[in-house]
Amino acid sequence: MSSCDLCKLLDGFAAGQGREALLWRSGQLSVVAVDDPAYPGFCRVLWNSHVKEMTDLTADERNAVMDAVWQVELAVREVMQPDKVNVASFGNMTPHVHWHVIPRYADDAHFPQPSWAPVQRSTAPEVLAARRALLPQLHAAIIERLSA
Repeated sequence: MSSCDLCKLLDGFAAGQGREALLWRSGQLSVVAVDDPAYPGFCRVLWNSHVKEMTDLTADERNAVMDAVWQVELAVREVMQPDKVNVASFGNMTPHVHWHVIPRYADDAHFPQPSWAPVQRSTAPEVLAARRALLPQLHAAIIERLSA
């Protein structure tokens, strides 16, 4: 098995393993629901194979990635109704192009700072539960948008 964390994640879906959920997959891309209790609705758009930088992709491949990111963001905005959506590409240690799509709220643990900054507050458990209750609707919206 590969030592790449994202390859392990994608292989784990095929084996029925892992805490994260595979929402959609094509030959090139996958969309994963990230299991982060503080950020219900957090998703990642992953290029399925090892490609380190966006500029390593062809123009059509880059367009496919960004279209998927925009469709996920639109679904997040529509269903989760966040105050803001953070869209970011990091991957300093992972040789897969991938984008994080994170719904943000004024009451989330880190707002207005990035989600990796020091915790500023605790979001009320009932608020997080209400957001988690929207996840089936969000996942269906993402699948519908990307399957169209």
